[in-house]
Amino acid sequence: MFAPMVLVGSCVRLGNSAISVDAKLAVMKNIHIVIPDLFLPHEVAAEACAGLKLPALEKLLARAQPAPLPAESLEAWLCVTFGMSDQAIAAATLRADGMEPGAAYWLRADPVHLRIQRDQLILQPDVHLDTDEAAQLCASLNTHFAGEGLRFFAPHPQRWYLQLDTTPDMATHPLAQVAGRNVHAYLPQGPDALRWHGVFNEIQMLLFEHAVNQAREACGELPINSVWLWGGGRVAGQLARPFVRMYGDSGLAEAFAQAAGIPCEPLPDDVIRWVEDNDGDVLIVWEGLRRALQHGDLHAWRDGLQYFEQGCVAPLLNALHAGCIAQLTLDVLQAGASRRFTLTRVAAWKLWRRAKPLACY
Repeated sequence: MFAPMVLVGSCVRLGNSAISVDAKLAVMKNIHIVIPDLFLPHEVAAEACAGLKLPALEKLLARAQPAPLPAESLEAWLCVTFGMSDQAIAAATLRADGMEPGAAYWLRADPVHLRIQRDQLILQPDVHLDTDEAAQLCASLNTHFAGEGLRFFAPHPQRWYLQLDTTPDMATHPLAQVAGRNVHAYLPQGPDALRWHGVFNEIQMLLFEHAVNQAREACGELPINSVWLWGGGRVAGQLARPFVRMYGDSGLAEAFAQAAGIPCEPLPDDVIRWVEDNDGDVLIVWEGLRRALQHGDLHAWRDGLQYFEQGCVAPLLNALHAGCIAQLTLDVLQAGASRRFTLTRVAAWKLWRRAKPLACY
């Protein structure tokens, strides 16, 4: 996918393009990569990683300086990095979806499907629905909860919001943390929890026989039989802008970047574009592995990791060796075990730090 890199005099040549090393030294930048669920649990890691060819990633991990990372989730990482102290994710993403949060308290109220599995309710996110379906469902919710200080909005079919008149005293869990799991262990907690458990049940009863869901089931589509409340808070001022550009496949990270005024794009195929187009620090957020695990698909996890190796890590490691990048930082987000790996150009040449298989981490 990527052209080989060679040194020609004082230039780095990638394919048909040459970059002057001397010119690039003045504008070298840091590349910060964030990837959830790179390290698998010990009991499945060896089998899942068997046969994978990851020379660049394993070299990066071996030669980088490791350190513990407090953030256990992408949601927490984004809030800390963009200067949002209370994790008011709903208010930040609402702005990216074209609405101003103002001074109100907002919760994400994302449409989901709950699947009954024996005595459990398993949450399935990212159920596709169109704008009209979302509008009809939110209209029914607003009619039902009229006068209770709850107002539902659907500026995006997959991202709904709940505006509250008062601040609830409760703790919630991010949607990504609950995906594919039994919801009972993740319901709101705190002094106001019982009230919100009741709201949760009322929403399910209202949506169960809704005409939109009856039509969806008649067409063989999953019904939207609940919403997941999370990410509540208020926006306090402008978000920080720690990067000049963001690349990746994360809708959540893209929303933060947009709210902060940072340009964002999908992962490009041309490494020259990464190096030449940005003179400051660049953020790459990639959720492909997390989505694969949420669906219990280890084959997709392996395919995604191979793509990440060839399309991202390998060319960036080459650019680091060539002096076009000052530093690579890799944040691996895992519940209870997040770690940061920082690789400088000098450390990248420490050949005695031998690579070990990914499953060893």
